[in-house]
Amino acid sequence: MENKIFYQDAYIKSFTAQVMNQGKDSDGKYYIVLDQTAFYPTGGGQPHDMGTIENIKVLNVEDAEGEVRHYLESDLQDVSSPVYGVIDWDRRYDHMQQHAGQHILSAAFEQLYGYKTIGFHLGNEMLTIDLETANLLELEAVKVEELANQIILENRPIETKWVTEDELVHYDLRKETKVKEDIRLVIIPNFDYNGCGGTHPKATGEVQAIKIVDWERQKKKVRVQFVCGNRVVKQFAQKNKVLMELTKLLNAPEKDMVEAVTRLLENSKSMEKELEQSRESLLHNEAKSLLEKGKSENRIVSGVFQNRSIQELQKLARIIIAEDEETIVLIVSQNENRLQLVCARGPAETASMKKVMGNALSTINGKGGGSDAFAQGGGEALISGEQMLQHLLELIQ
Repeated sequence: MENKIFYQDAYIKSFTAQVMNQGKDSDGKYYIVLDQTAFYPTGGGQPHDMGTIENIKVLNVEDAEGEVRHYLESDLQDVSSPVYGVIDWDRRYDHMQQHAGQHILSAAFEQLYGYKTIGFHLGNEMLTIDLETANLLELEAVKVEELANQIILENRPIETKWVTEDELVHYDLRKETKVKEDIRLVIIPNFDYNGCGGTHPKATGEVQAIKIVDWERQKKKVRVQFVCGNRVVKQFAQKNKVLMELTKLLNAPEKDMVEAVTRLLENSKSMEKELEQSRESLLHNEAKSLLEKGKSENRIVSGVFQNRSIQELQKLARIIIAEDEETIVLIVSQNENRLQLVCARGPAETASMKKVMGNALSTINGKGGGSDAFAQGGGEALISGEQMLQHLLELIQ
């Protein structure tokens, strides 16, 4: 572990090292190995550091086959001379805040309610922990958040210590360590003792704050979303901006926002219902008009429409045959470069709409289906809507 400078001092922002090895991995990606590094590799739920080596961007850092590999944007021209590395400090410190915050929050859940953390993910915007419980009450989340922030306000030290497996018996660990050697403990005295290889600040006060954003049940566990440190401020700023814009759009103060949105949604649902009723009424009127015309044309109701959905055509056909059991309905709609067809008959008729549809669709590379009484489908507009309708009429006659 001596070559991992981030374990000696997590606050180191730059360093000098010698290139020990360079190569390409199985995916053909270029990397170098240094005799010492301050770049933290992905591991333990914490993402890798980024920055530069000799002003070349470090894209990824991985601990593989016993060495820390630094994946660079381009090759190093000179690997014989010492190289200068610079850490992206904003990213590193953010990860330090978030990881320490996760320790505090997980310990608070376990101390107050016995909910163990069985999963952890540090994302670019949000963190999650998976709790070993089927349910989480709002009051429980509030109490845990209060305790976590109290620990932060007390500015307790965050200590790290290397121990052997035999020495673990002297510590009340929150969970069993996965490794058997090079065991590193992260300790918040009288609060949390946990095996961890991540980077952390020197004291809980640097975490600044913890805010639980949401949680959801996933099978037999609960996934909690939260943010720490500067992310709390960013989240507040984002949400406040949205809230201010909504107050202007809804013309309502913040305290009346829920009521204003509820009223808006109710009005929208009422308007949608009225609109649907109007559409239904128009379809019935349209069906009545088509039926009157069809009675004078051998009881065949037919028509070519523009840009009508198949669902609307189906509904129109059903209304017509419900009104007159001796009617046959043949409808074609031209929708850009496609044709939509509906063929239907009343119970008093015997012609097979399924066969008529199959014949018609074969001329336009179409697909469809249905029964002898009602069929629908669509295909390429290889002929005009009028030509297709004439073809359907010829098939029926």
